[in-house]
Amino acid sequence: MNYLESLNPEQRKAVEATDGPVLIVAGAGAGKTKTITHRILHLILSGVHPSSILAITFTNKAAKEMRERVLDLMQKDPTSFSPRSGVPFMSTFHSLGVQIIKENSELLNLPRHFSIFDTSDSKKALKESIISVGLDPKEHLDKVRHIISKEKGRGVDFNEYNERAAYDYTSELTKKVWLKYEETLKREKSLDFDDLLLKTLRLLKKYPEVLEKYQNRFKYVHVDEYQDTNKVQNDIVEMLVAKYKNICVVGDTDQNIYSWRGAEIKNMLHFEKTYPDVQTIFLEQNYRSTKNILAVANEIIEKNSFRIPKKLFTLNKDGEKIGTFEARNEVDEAHFIAMKSKDLISEGVKPDQIAVLYRANFQSRVLEEAFLAYGVDYQMLGTKFFERKEVKDVVGYIKASLNEGSLSDFSRIINIPARGIGKTTLQKILMGKEEELPASMQIKLNNFRKMLESFKGVLLHELPSVAIKHIIKTSGMEDSYKTGLEEDTERLENIMELVTLATTYDIYPGEEGIEKFLTDVALTSDQDSLDGKKTGVKLMTVHSSKGLEFEYVFICGLEADLFPHSRMNQSKKTGEDAEEERRLFYVAITRAGKKLYLTHARVRTIFGTMEVNSPSEFLEDIPEKYTEKESYEGVGSSKAPLFSIDF
Repeated sequence: MNYLESLNPEQRKAVEATDGPVLIVAGAGAGKTKTITHRILHLILSGVHPSSILAITFTNKAAKEMRERVLDLMQKDPTSFSPRSGVPFMSTFHSLGVQIIKENSELLNLPRHFSIFDTSDSKKALKESIISVGLDPKEHLDKVRHIISKEKGRGVDFNEYNERAAYDYTSELTKKVWLKYEETLKREKSLDFDDLLLKTLRLLKKYPEVLEKYQNRFKYVHVDEYQDTNKVQNDIVEMLVAKYKNICVVGDTDQNIYSWRGAEIKNMLHFEKTYPDVQTIFLEQNYRSTKNILAVANEIIEKNSFRIPKKLFTLNKDGEKIGTFEARNEVDEAHFIAMKSKDLISEGVKPDQIAVLYRANFQSRVLEEAFLAYGVDYQMLGTKFFERKEVKDVVGYIKASLNEGSLSDFSRIINIPARGIGKTTLQKILMGKEEELPASMQIKLNNFRKMLESFKGVLLHELPSVAIKHIIKTSGMEDSYKTGLEEDTERLENIMELVTLATTYDIYPGEEGIEKFLTDVALTSDQDSLDGKKTGVKLMTVHSSKGLEFEYVFICGLEADLFPHSRMNQSKKTGEDAEEERRLFYVAITRAGKKLYLTHARVRTIFGTMEVNSPSEFLEDIPEKYTEKESYEGVGSSKAPLFSIDF
């Protein structure tokens, strides 16, 4: 068993603990993905059929990495790999939900090709719902969207909320908007992200035969990043494993940073109570970071109480001390980071191995300006390929062709490219008053619907890449972007890149390929926006950096009320909420391998107001023996404009 030789003793223990409940407490950089993938291989070599193994994670990127690693391990061991034996099911929670719902769609009165509302679709529908009840979406959209999402994550649907919610203003408003929103989803034969999990849970609860089918299919269940599960996700897992109890969860309470979107740290904290016969294994050896970086991380996180205690260690070198820099203002701070990045690159560091992490999105603007000023290539995480208009248009054609009830997609693409169908015409169509339209327009609409019907046939019978290429050409989109204008050329390149991407789904039989393509498109995360072809220093929020690693990391904006965020000061009485900011800082620190920089500004302009800041309390928690002050020769130069303030 050569595959076991590369594992440390605790990793091997986790790999060989195959039966019953297993809790793996895996610190940052401790090789948890390696452990999970080797465990899956070990199960297969022990006689477990690959199709009986389920591995769930949170992002497409993580699921893809896990899938590729497992396949690579299987192919290296001829005894474990056979084209006929199949492969383990490795997916995100939402992709699993899509699979279960599609296989049982008739029980939910849904078509097999139901549409999935992505974030922008949901926002648009909620906005329209708020307007329909006579309110201002600018004032209410974010609040109502958060309430609905959190309630669904707790397992509460509209009917339950309508019965149980308080009779205050916010609750009454939410009820009205939610009702309209549900009507939209039903009319469109669509589900939003939260529905993919809530509907799955309801299926498993309502239909014992459906539950048993999946219990027998997935006899060994793995859950990655278990500390990030919400109530619905945890309930789904508990139901799936109830028959055989072969559950292995991997996580780290110190990296629970998503309570604001429903993640419940208690799922992991109480795991040993839920499964009294659990085997608990600690992965504490870090392979990523230097001793100095880990020492600082441990100093920070040990101040928290709501955690499963552990202490990371490494056999790596002590490494450089943590660089600290106090800037006069945010511009000075940004120029220091850009200059340091340029120096590192000139010394041979790959730009992709440098990351700049910030607490809030607004901090990115001044950073971008500084990187442009110094001529340093950068890539900002968050500009999603699938959010580009032309790409959403092509996807809209696919969804409208497969799901006749998707009026939002129909509306989106009916005049793309321009067909002389204006808003008035579209309004009459949506109101069911097509008979009032001129005969020439009715002919035009009839031809358009025939085209969509033909696309449906192509999508269901041709390879995804072939079908999408056909749609781009036949719809007229391809020709519409052949104007010679630079922006149109870029749009054409983007939709052709969509065809290239679709080739990876050509391996699936029948309509499964296009279904998987649509699912992955809908469920993209921020990390999926990282373009592997584009090089440059990575700029992102700390939340977005979770699961990533870099050699050199800058954490900027370490000031009171910014990091930790001001909300921490408002919630100190609750304990758990206050500790999340510290966990967030811990996550940021542990992204770094070789060198960590911590920066803050004495003055920062936030939303037009100039504020004098105190350094973050986190900086005060770091012993001086681990740090060294950084200098910046550019202070006061033309490249580093400063505010005229005396200190």
